[in-house]
Amino acid sequence: QVHLVESGGGSVQAGGSLRLSCAASGITFSSYTMGWFRQAPGKERDLVARSSWSGYTYYVDSVKGRFTTSRDSAKNTVYLQMNSLKPEDTAVYYCAADTRVTPLKYSFWGQGTQVTVSS
Repeated sequence: QVHLVESGGGSVQAGGSLRLSCAASGITFSSYTMGWFRQAPGKERDLVARSSWSGYTYYVDSVKGRFTTSRDSAKNTVYLQMNSLKPEDTAVYYCAADTRVTPLKYSFWGQGTQVTVSS
């Protein structure tokens, strides 16, 4: 059974930092692309960053230079370091996993963690 468990969310003032973690179990972590998504109230869930099993990373333009995703295969964990946070980064953040390098759809999802950035 596959489990993805996010942690590290919380409330922070604009300009602050948070590091999200997503611990994976039930998958061969090194064979999976790990994505980070976010969903703000009333909006769709959008891709924020992606770390493929091949080593390729992708960031949406709005977070480039501020967010960094990394993975620790020994811990089966993927991270999202978020710096210079803005109020518009407020959302529920989800991690997701799939075996494809650039998935259009992800097979497995975590339950999400809330990030709130106040001005």
